[in-house]
Amino acid sequence: MRGRLHPALSAPTDLALLLLVAVAGLCLGPIEVGLGQLGSILGALLGDAPLSELGLESKVVLFLRTPRVLLGALTGAGLAVAGALLQGLFRNPLADPSLVGVSSGAALFAALAIVGFPALAHGPLGGLGLSLSAFTGALLATFFLLRLSRREGQIQVGTLLLGGVAVNALAIAGTGLASYLASEEQLRSLSVWSFGSLGGATWTSASVALPLLIVGLGLAFGLARPLDALLLGEAEAGHLGVPVERVKRRVVLAVTLLVGVSVAHSGIIGFVGLLVPHLVRLRTGPGHRRLLPASALLGGALLLGADLVARLALPPAELPLGVLTALLGAPCFLWLLETRGAR
Repeated sequence: MRGRLHPALSAPTDLALLLLVAVAGLCLGPIEVGLGQLGSILGALLGDAPLSELGLESKVVLFLRTPRVLLGALTGAGLAVAGALLQGLFRNPLADPSLVGVSSGAALFAALAIVGFPALAHGPLGGLGLSLSAFTGALLATFFLLRLSRREGQIQVGTLLLGGVAVNALAIAGTGLASYLASEEQLRSLSVWSFGSLGGATWTSASVALPLLIVGLGLAFGLARPLDALLLGEAEAGHLGVPVERVKRRVVLAVTLLVGVSVAHSGIIGFVGLLVPHLVRLRTGPGHRRLLPASALLGGALLLGADLVARLALPPAELPLGVLTALLGAPCFLWLLETRGAR
């Protein structure tokens, strides 16, 4: 394809972009930190400087911005890779965690945990209880849609998407009911969380989310070759020796883990899983060995960039991250549909 970036350059380019946006996220804000000062702060931290000797800028970088940047990068990576996995599993570029109800299922169970079982969401398990609740909701929604859309051994994409619409509607209704029954404090938490935000990122929440997201990404990267075979069709992949049903279960596990943890700690953030794999395919083609790592890097960079705009656009207020990604992602996706459909 004319104008396509060489596939071998895609991942290094996205990595450079991710590092650039991450550094900007550490430096920019109400308290600005220069590059030289950032280097000095990181050097002092690596040298185990006592916390009492750290200045205001160092504490802002260490306790506020670093966990936010780490959580944002891995959340964006997880959502983008989850979208790529679903698109590969269903062999349809419209499959996305938010469109097929996976994100909504995770959101519903997380909302129920916040309102109905606060001891689970904020008790001794901390963020882990909320992550487990969201993971359970994502898992149930995914298995339900897989079962609903399967006819004579084949997944019917039309049934899948219509089922996703129904699951989304039910989940939105359930989340609305949870909001109606919530206390004022719970309602504030639900309001901020339902629009998507990285503002609540702390080292405590990051210590729960980051290992789970890394495990989910590891599971996803191990599915690259089987997903390439599935692009030929389930029967053909089976003839090539691919354990199709086992691969499907692993895809479901990876997607639910990535989406559940992301929704639990960052709220509902749409269009990342739908748009990023499309952009990556324009440069690398459909092969998952390049698609999955490049999607992870570009998804992390996109979400960190959106979070940076959300923090800096209307200070001291912070724009809802999920709203911002929708405002940016929907026009880009419509443009992609227009340009790709015109060929």
